[in-house]
Amino acid sequence: MGIMHPLWRKRFNKQGRLVRFLLPALLILGMLIPAAGVMAAPASTPPLAAPIVVIPVEHTIENGLERFLQRAFHEAEELGAKEIILEIDTLGGSVEAAGNIGQLVKESKIPTIAYVRGKAISAGTYIALNANRIAMGPGSSMGAAAVVDATGKEVDQVKIISYWSSRMSAAAELRGRDPLVAQAMVDKRMGISLPQIGREVAKGDILTLTAGEAVKVGYAETLVADRQAVVAFIGGEEHPLVEINLSIAEQLSRWITQPWVSVMLLLIGIAGVAIELFVPGFGIAGILGILGFASYFFGHYIAGFAGVEEIVLFVAGFFLLVMEMFVASFGILGVLGALCLFGGVVLSAHNMKLGMANLGIAFVLALIVVFIFIRVFRKRGVWNRFILQDQLSTQEGYVSAVSRVELVGMKGQSLTPLRPSGTALFGEERLDVVTDGEFISAGSPVVITFVEGSRIVVKPWKDPS
Repeated sequence: MGIMHPLWRKRFNKQGRLVRFLLPALLILGMLIPAAGVMAAPASTPPLAAPIVVIPVEHTIENGLERFLQRAFHEAEELGAKEIILEIDTLGGSVEAAGNIGQLVKESKIPTIAYVRGKAISAGTYIALNANRIAMGPGSSMGAAAVVDATGKEVDQVKIISYWSSRMSAAAELRGRDPLVAQAMVDKRMGISLPQIGREVAKGDILTLTAGEAVKVGYAETLVADRQAVVAFIGGEEHPLVEINLSIAEQLSRWITQPWVSVMLLLIGIAGVAIELFVPGFGIAGILGILGFASYFFGHYIAGFAGVEEIVLFVAGFFLLVMEMFVASFGILGVLGALCLFGGVVLSAHNMKLGMANLGIAFVLALIVVFIFIRVFRKRGVWNRFILQDQLSTQEGYVSAVSRVELVGMKGQSLTPLRPSGTALFGEERLDVVTDGEFISAGSPVVITFVEGSRIVVKPWKDPS
């Protein structure tokens, strides 16, 4: 056992007495604090009432709207909302996005009411049918949910119509509405009798309901004048009203993620970079190309479709293609770069099929644009760096060597040995000459047999006399 120094023992005893005094005091204080909290609780302000959250569902239904609604529903749950009002005014859009939004509405833990304040056409009708209740505004309508392609042409494939019709009727049946009415909004082959509103929808027609008709056939619970009337209908007058709107980035993202906009941005990106590579010196083409790709990935990143991995993959592909132009890799870097670019664009789309379609269309259009551009500015192409373009023409002041054809037949004497070239004297003029390969010694008589430019050919000559 160790021995404690007297000085440390003195200090220890003082600290021990201090601890023995403070410990009971802390225990008593700990018991008093909860009691004080209980006594003070009645004096605190009561919690605020759960808010009514308003979420707009406007314009074209696409992937950007789906992402926004996911965020909005999450925020409504965090706020502890009493009910969600979906203000619908849309002419429809993507069936896939509408299906996902409908699922989001259907699975919401917070009760929902769809307030159709304008149009709830096609995919907009499906979203409304998934809500717990529907309120129709003045002059509003719903229905006309036929499936159309990207060009707006109505799709007549039985499988697609049957699938969308079953989705619509299931959503209607979920909330206790007549599924046959929903099917008549999709399938022209249906036809339906609606005695409640005195209408017969013949086969070949698509059903659309006005606000009053929707209430009479049981597809809407009430007619309302405005948003405040909707709040009163759900008993939310005493609850604060919170509206969740699109941020500027989300608005831009909604616009960019539309298929035709994505194709245009990819077209600008591919064509701009290709033109800058093949016809360098413009600058503006390369800048536009980079901006096109940057905008594409920005929109898809904000929408939640593209992550950092897809962007890094695309950038790596771009640098690999640039390296291919300067490093002899037998095409390996070029192939890897193209695959990285392709993968980055496709994986950043909402789904791979849509990404491949957008990229394919943009690539074909870019080829046409680049071909036309190169044809117009072909003299500035990168390949012209390897071709000598300068010409030494007479019009430019350049003159080739004088051809002395008048010398043919002249006789002279070799001044140096011709092995086979050397110098010969013709009259008083010294000329550089060459033989056909034979050796001629110095001082031998020669005759000029052929002249081509500066080349003078001679052979031995013997005087017949």
